[in-house]
Amino acid sequence: MSDDAKGLVPSRRQFLTGAAAAGAGAVAAGAAKAAAPDPLITEVQDWASGLGEGVDATPYGLPVQFESDVVRRNVEWLTADTISSINFTPIHALDGTITPQGCAFERHHSGAIELRKEDYRLMINGLVDTPLVFSYADLERFPRENRVYFCECAANSGMEWAGAQLNGAQFTHGMIHNMEYSGVSLRTLLEEAGVKPEGKWVYVEGADASSNGRSIPLEKAMDDVLVAFKANGEALRKEHGYPVRLVVPGWEGNMWVKWLRRVEVMDQPVESREETSKYTDTLANGVSRKWTWEMDAKSVVTSPSPQSPIKHGKGSLVITGLAWSGRGAVTGVDVSLDGGKNWQEARLAAPGTDKALTRFYLDTNWDGSEMLLQSRARDSSGYVQPTKAQLREVRGLNSIYHNNAIQTWWVKANGEAENVEVS
Repeated sequence: MSDDAKGLVPSRRQFLTGAAAAGAGAVAAGAAKAAAPDPLITEVQDWASGLGEGVDATPYGLPVQFESDVVRRNVEWLTADTISSINFTPIHALDGTITPQGCAFERHHSGAIELRKEDYRLMINGLVDTPLVFSYADLERFPRENRVYFCECAANSGMEWAGAQLNGAQFTHGMIHNMEYSGVSLRTLLEEAGVKPEGKWVYVEGADASSNGRSIPLEKAMDDVLVAFKANGEALRKEHGYPVRLVVPGWEGNMWVKWLRRVEVMDQPVESREETSKYTDTLANGVSRKWTWEMDAKSVVTSPSPQSPIKHGKGSLVITGLAWSGRGAVTGVDVSLDGGKNWQEARLAAPGTDKALTRFYLDTNWDGSEMLLQSRARDSSGYVQPTKAQLREVRGLNSIYHNNAIQTWWVKANGEAENVEVS
């Protein structure tokens, strides 16, 4: 952290000393005025004068009613129908890094299906010594792995290519979630079947009507790909592929096939719809790049942001956000208050981990001036998150996928924020 950044961080001792010296009528860092008795302290409240609910009131725990606005949201005009559509994680309202399953974004190509564990089957076929079919119970008998990874749709931030479009971190960057997955290494299942020497690719498909088939190089399939049946310690939700999905760490979410039913070992890719006409990157000259699987380093300030304005006025302010990279671990995040003219190193809540979300904080004092808030991530490969101008110089304006450019929020004097572009 730079000396300038350190100068903006009030110590706890300074905060307490300053609050005491200011007198009973002062407001320090959002503390309530103490000039008059506060009835919430001096009077017995309803919640303290009677009995609450018993332990079985909600057998499966639900969010408290006061947090009912923290939900996934759809953009109605984005697609013709919700059957083949997407909704967005409320990243502006979350903290830490683990996404609750109930808040984790959904992307469907033919709707979320219901498939019983008892009816589940996974086939391994193609260029293998012994074609195999596994039931759900079979998968549970293999050695288990637990890994935390982010899943990001390749179209996350896609609407922002041509300029500032959607007013909220949930909508610009919310096609992402980060969960702890439990399951079996795909390598283990492929070795069980025995991959023939000519096998170079696997083709994976789901049990839903779209099947969403994707080709994956065998090298990746044998590396860190998981066949997962739990997330955050519990069964997958229906919308996330219950009972079994594929987890392809660091690579675009379209490859994380849900309701996984088949893995075929092949000597070449299939060139399916999802890897030719879709999920390819069209450049300025009309040529489309394919096989752009990895998600480059990216970050976003989640608060303050359009859906999370500053409400407490001047004083101590916690600026926070998320950073991630599909090529390794986040090693640092810089934050700018003036649209990229000057940068301060943010504090990482914990050291970055491979292909997982990292939470960052910048603890500062806000004097009520307007800000152009930005964040810039660095990863273990040495990559630095680019500006929009830098990205467009290479990619042009035709792309939909893989927009990892720096995002800007214009924070106004009243604390409200707006999506703007500062290239």
